[in-house]
Amino acid sequence: MRTLQYAFARARWQCEFIADQDYFFRWLGATHPGINGPEDWERKLEVECLTMITNIRCGDWRTLGLHKRQYGRPLKPAGRMQCYSAVRVFFADLQEWGVIPPRFDPYRSLTPPRSLKALVCGSAPRVIADDVWAKLLWAGLNITPGDFASKRNPDGKTYTFYPIEMLRALTVVWLFAGLRGDEIRRLRVGCVRWQQENESSICLLDVPVNKTSAAFTKPVDRLVGEAINAWEKVRPAQTELCDGKTGEMVDFLFLHRMRHLGPYFLNLHLIPRLCKKAGVPQSDLRGKITSHRARSTIATQLFNAKEPMSLYELQEWLGHRLPSSTQRYARITPTKLMKSYSDAGYFGRNLRTIEVLIDQEKVRAGVGAQEAWKFYDLGHGYCTYDFFDQCPHRMACAKCSFYMPKGSTASALLEGKNNLLRMRQEIPLTDAEAAAVDDGASALDSLLNRLAGIPTPAGPTPLQLRDGATTASEAAD
Repeated sequence: MRTLQYAFARARWQCEFIADQDYFFRWLGATHPGINGPEDWERKLEVECLTMITNIRCGDWRTLGLHKRQYGRPLKPAGRMQCYSAVRVFFADLQEWGVIPPRFDPYRSLTPPRSLKALVCGSAPRVIADDVWAKLLWAGLNITPGDFASKRNPDGKTYTFYPIEMLRALTVVWLFAGLRGDEIRRLRVGCVRWQQENESSICLLDVPVNKTSAAFTKPVDRLVGEAINAWEKVRPAQTELCDGKTGEMVDFLFLHRMRHLGPYFLNLHLIPRLCKKAGVPQSDLRGKITSHRARSTIATQLFNAKEPMSLYELQEWLGHRLPSSTQRYARITPTKLMKSYSDAGYFGRNLRTIEVLIDQEKVRAGVGAQEAWKFYDLGHGYCTYDFFDQCPHRMACAKCSFYMPKGSTASALLEGKNNLLRMRQEIPLTDAEAAAVDDGASALDSLLNRLAGIPTPAGPTPLQLRDGATTASEAAD
């Protein structure tokens, strides 16, 4: 056991989580007291270790460092992933350093379950609801010094630590620019560039180097440029400071009294004040409203707009290096999905509604058994076959004896009757029939060829009816 602890200490700089926790040694000593070192590990023991990490709860194999309320709770997915990674890297380093012989592949044997990876890496962006976001937009566009008052003097004047112009610019950038919190803090003076200032409703914003891409330029709403320009007019000249990410000496936009905007100002001060002014809670079903949730909301709305941005356009606008990162934000809203499903006409494609005319006079007279009394409107004529929905030729009429063309005298008399009962009936369609209705003449010709040898309700096939019509025309000639 001492050898194992010494080996863990050697790998502490890469396995800090295991080195700081004693749960692993307690489990190993309680379940496998005969293991004296890492060289005694086998594949079977690895499987048991993975099972232990999967089922571990707070307080298992540990007695100190936890609050009583935490005992018995399942370990969070991120914590379990950290345990898997620590054990996997530990044994991989021991094999690479030659401490133990390579008897197994740690990266294959100690791989976390796919379901656990999905919980950590597959979470969707936490988009703010449309009604809440609309209220936040209203609050951000109507902020006053009283909303951010730090103290009030006896003379009745309200003072804020940051100038109100700076707070307005910061609020508008957060609401409309779709930037990360670090990118907002590191914006530079002169980051706004105008194109056709008097005509265009947008301007260009220069975004500094971020965690996934180099510096780039993105279009934003005109409100962003106007708010930044208003702050730059009253902003006093200040000394350049070092950008911690690039090491350059730059003139930061949101700098006041030589003090850089704090990293937690958005989440702890600005957003709570906006939520209070808008009358919305600071948390919803998806969690607390933070600075990054505005980025997710804006990206999702741009992707679901009436004329949406494409995936690659949205990737450039967000500054992502890979399209896979943008796909996490390109979530289709239920409203747009509902409209797309309705426009697709899935139900209508399988069930078509056809108008049916019922001659009530014949039904009351009792002659319905000898004469036709129900007429299905086919557009180009009427079908008098009672079981029209079972006829294989219903969408490609073969013009059998049950068919009544609309150009005939009988159909004209039928349409002129005043006692007709008009109703609609849903007719289920096959794939070929639906294609013939939706796609046009080519699909209809294909359907007619398939039905050429199938008898009509009157008896003869469409091919026989066609031959008979041709013979009659030749005899007339």
